Amino acid sequence: MVSKTGLKISYRERMVGIERQGDLFVVQTDCGSYTARSVLLAMGRRGTPRKLDVPGEEASKVVYRLVDPEQYRGQQVLVVGGGDSALEAAIALADQPGTGVILSYRSAAFSRVKGRNRDLLAAHEKAGRVQVLLTSSVKTIEVRSVTISHEGADRAFPNDAVIVCAGGELPTPLLKKIGIEFETKFGSR
Repeated sequence: MVSKTGLKISYRERMVGIERQGDLFVVQTDCGSYTARSVLLAMGRRGTPRKLDVPGEEASKVVYRLVDPEQYRGQQVLVVGGGDSALEAAIALADQPGTGVILSYRSAAFSRVKGRNRDLLAAHEKAGRVQVLLTSSVKTIEVRSVTISHEGADRAFPNDAVIVCAGGELPTPLLKKIGIEFETKFGSR
């Protein structure tokens, strides 16, 4: 479709504002600006993945969602987060032969997860297939290891991949600034 339409795509550019100038829009990004007659915002539901803001996070071994657990077979993988997506990723990875899985979560308990995920994780932990580190935080990501602070001490663990499942940051303030209104209905979809 891109080749048929001649659509130009600018990757690794973040929109920072939109202004109307007469019949046109000027879209500002962190790399420059573009002028257009119309603007279509296609951002998805997730927003921008929440980052850990630790040294080494920019490494190619760090991703923000699990796509295919099998690609991590036989590796040492760190999953960061405490929601259903983090637990599901840790469980799926632990089911891969030879895969070592550590799940790091900053709180003392998984408070907002499905009971089924909590039970499966507990079974995997009991079987020694997942190491769960509650009240922990990632300090650094190195080429072959990660350093995690847990129980008052920093400890290095062998590591081949990091999957951060810490939610996303929605661009709500930016969208409100450009005139998009939101209606929130708690408890309903």
